Amino acid sequence: MFSADNTQSGSRRTLFLAAALVAAAIISIPATTTRALGNPLGEAYEVEENEGVVANTTQRDAPSVPATFLQQSYRPGSVAKLVLWHSERSVTVQIFHAGPEHTRTVGNITMQGLPMGPAARFGARAAHSPISVPIGNWPTGLYFARLSARDGRLGFAPFVVRPHRIGEHRVAVVLPTFTWQAYNWRDDNKDGRGDTWYDGWKQDWAPLVRPFMYRGVPLRFRGYDLPFLHWLSWTGKQVDYLSDQDLDRIGGAARLAAAYDLIVFPGHHEYLTLHEYDLLEGYRNRGGNLACLSADDFDWQIVIRKGLMIRTARFRDLGRPQAGLIGVEYIGTDGGLHHGPWRVRRAEAAPWLFKGTRLKDGSALSSGGIELDHTAASSPRGIHILAEIPNLFGPGFTGQMTYYETSRGAKVFAAGAFTIAGSALQPTVRLLLANLWTHLTEPAGGVSGA
Repeated sequence: MFSADNTQSGSRRTLFLAAALVAAAIISIPATTTRALGNPLGEAYEVEENEGVVANTTQRDAPSVPATFLQQSYRPGSVAKLVLWHSERSVTVQIFHAGPEHTRTVGNITMQGLPMGPAARFGARAAHSPISVPIGNWPTGLYFARLSARDGRLGFAPFVVRPHRIGEHRVAVVLPTFTWQAYNWRDDNKDGRGDTWYDGWKQDWAPLVRPFMYRGVPLRFRGYDLPFLHWLSWTGKQVDYLSDQDLDRIGGAARLAAAYDLIVFPGHHEYLTLHEYDLLEGYRNRGGNLACLSADDFDWQIVIRKGLMIRTARFRDLGRPQAGLIGVEYIGTDGGLHHGPWRVRRAEAAPWLFKGTRLKDGSALSSGGIELDHTAASSPRGIHILAEIPNLFGPGFTGQMTYYETSRGAKVFAAGAFTIAGSALQPTVRLLLANLWTHLTEPAGGVSGA
């Protein structure tokens, strides 16, 4: 299955909480309580509730087998390149599909999935020596390599299998692969700081091709991303999975609108290129539907240059405010110190969303926080505030769940806080997501390739 290669490759509110933002990125969130939930197949599954904040030095420094794929995604039938970051005397590699499994993921430095074939064992391997990994005719999704050394060290290297062609399914789910790397504190240049602007704000760049810390698992993957992957798989949703680089490669909004009725951004999608922003704005303008299930999406512009992701400016400072596209904009964070329930504010504005949930005005829906979005002067006219997390970080720090439609038939939903995607397996949220999915996958009359 595998083969070795001989080649080498090498607002005032924001300022008020800036220190907490840096702290938030270097913590892990353990569960203080869990609840057994029935998934659609009738099996028990535990999800996190009542997150608390503790330092995770032990998990951050856990011995690992660091490795990375050279691209964020691969097409079925292609050959992926997996690179070990350090030399190894012996390493075993096995590929897994993340999401369909019903195995509980314990801790923030491990990944579980369905094996895609037997493990392959390699002898001595030099640092940065690629291993060829054939990609089978696998369904589009998130996959990872599990690497194990003879001394018991483990490592994980995630990658996306994109569809054979754009538009293979009528819904796209875009994973936040650029933002995953922005929150990666690896210090590969050995200057004493993580190679990201978050570690001291002394640089504006982060490498795109490198292993993740935490044994190779993207920061907070278990809490932010994995529950939604389970929900998609366990409920039989047929979607195209895309990385940020896949989205960035699409030539124009017309092609995107012709391919998809709905594009979902389940995770923390803070960073994207100007081309991605243009694509999504043009897609929305053509009647394409959008769903943002966390918060602070489409905030910062990045440019890609020589393998680096360079942060340039916030889109709102470029005259392209995120609220003008998704309906709300980022107002602040406390790093997860406080959580509170969304309170339904206007159920009559979206009866389709709350159908069967027994939620009404004043009812509590799940628990959110960490980062908050709020409507702004640039929000589209006619936007509906469906629910709020009022004054979570203090007076005025209110997260808002919103929905609006355009004259071309576009439907745009934003959660306004972390995270509807991360709560996808909770019974009420699961029903809410099903309602949202049904409403937003109805073909919009305005979608066209014109």
